[in-house]
Amino acid sequence: MARRVETERATRETRVSVGLDMDGPGASSLETGVPFMDHLLGAMAFHGGFQLTVNAAGDLATDPHHLVEDIGIVLGTALAETVTRHGAVARFGWSVIPMDEALAEVAMDVCGRPTAVLDLEFPQPSVGSFDVALLREFLNGLVSTARISLHVTVRRGQNSHHVAEAVFKALGRAAGQAYRAAPGAAGGMSTKGTASFA
Repeated sequence: MARRVETERATRETRVSVGLDMDGPGASSLETGVPFMDHLLGAMAFHGGFQLTVNAAGDLATDPHHLVEDIGIVLGTALAETVTRHGAVARFGWSVIPMDEALAEVAMDVCGRPTAVLDLEFPQPSVGSFDVALLREFLNGLVSTARISLHVTVRRGQNSHHVAEAVFKALGRAAGQAYRAAPGAAGGMSTKGTASFA
């Protein structure tokens, strides 16, 4: 049975809806209004092996900041609801991904305690017109609502596009592992015997 989750968020600044199926085919339908985010989210879903739909609109004339952050918030909510609605998951995920000269590592724990440790530096401040500093906002938003511990380390990289793409491919691969269904997990996901988060 598919573990499909749909969630949305609407503010005076943005409107974001996300559909997520962690058992889906790795396909995506992405319309964020920010082409580089579409590119990164598509790579994340493909390499994570899950199905992702994102429809987003916001105050791009001002700055993509609010929209990028809110996409992270809504995607994190969908991840949390995957556990709440569909039960225990494998919990841990880890991946190291190269992208040409760049190398990124992502480790994830679906633990219920939001923690973001981001060793994330970009050689150039932008990719085209996209400010790569906004990717920190995306990741912090994701962690806050998914309630996960997320460690991102960029080991090396000379091109910001390559760095960002390596991070999102590794993020997808780690999420695909961590959110794999674990229906036989005794006592839930923790030695504490809790039903979901540790």
